[in-house]
Amino acid sequence: MLSKWKISAVVMAAAASGVAAPCFAQSAAENAAHDAQNPIANVISVPFQDNTYFDAGSSDRAQNVLLVQPVVPIKLGDDWNIITRTIVPIINQPHMPPLTGSTFGLGNIQPQFYLSPSRTGEIIWGVGPQFWLPTATDKTVGVNRFGAGPAGVALTIQGPWVLGGLVSTMWAGSDRNGVNETTVQPIAFYNMAKGWYVMSSPVITSNWLKESNERWTVPAGGGFGRLFTIGGQIVNARIQLFNNVVRPTDGDRWQAQFQIQFLFK
Repeated sequence: MLSKWKISAVVMAAAASGVAAPCFAQSAAENAAHDAQNPIANVISVPFQDNTYFDAGSSDRAQNVLLVQPVVPIKLGDDWNIITRTIVPIINQPHMPPLTGSTFGLGNIQPQFYLSPSRTGEIIWGVGPQFWLPTATDKTVGVNRFGAGPAGVALTIQGPWVLGGLVSTMWAGSDRNGVNETTVQPIAFYNMAKGWYVMSSPVITSNWLKESNERWTVPAGGGFGRLFTIGGQIVNARIQLFNNVVRPTDGDRWQAQFQIQFLFK
């Protein structure tokens, strides 16, 4: 069965239609691509990320999680920025024995705050706290405890490559019904002509409250995407597919992720 651990791991981290072609200059397109691929870029963006998790539990049902993740930078003088990133999960949890019935609702909202220098060199970085709010509308879609933990991100832009990673840990509650998780998300993008790119950015999680052989979920895979404009609005769309090469006994076997992101400069 899909458990609350899988749901909390979800909230921790497509190809566009050929009708809308890029219409900005190459340098502007490169800058926009880097902003879209940098989780702590100094621009306002609103990603909508839909995740479907297949073949979980004994009944092999699919769970769907839509993550709404607005990113808003706040300027702190000339040298520093606070990048706010709020993760809002909307979860469709299927019926899985011994649970009774399917559930659709709001999971645990996670506000994140990254302190990042406004002037960066080869390494772009940010660190700060993240919080776990008791907003779940049902016990099957979240853990209603207050919680917090540290988060950090670092990346570099080298020619067409954007490489880096995000690491975070969350604690909520003090017993085995709480949350104690670490999330590691590698970031790898290779940008090509006309806004296209290939990528791999799996979300690796460890639930420290489980037995050692049941803790880790490690996806392997990747996908592609494209940056384009619609009526002057910059849009980034991408799709990824993953096979969970390491997973708990009741974990999903594979997952599909589609994201569309709007950037505001």
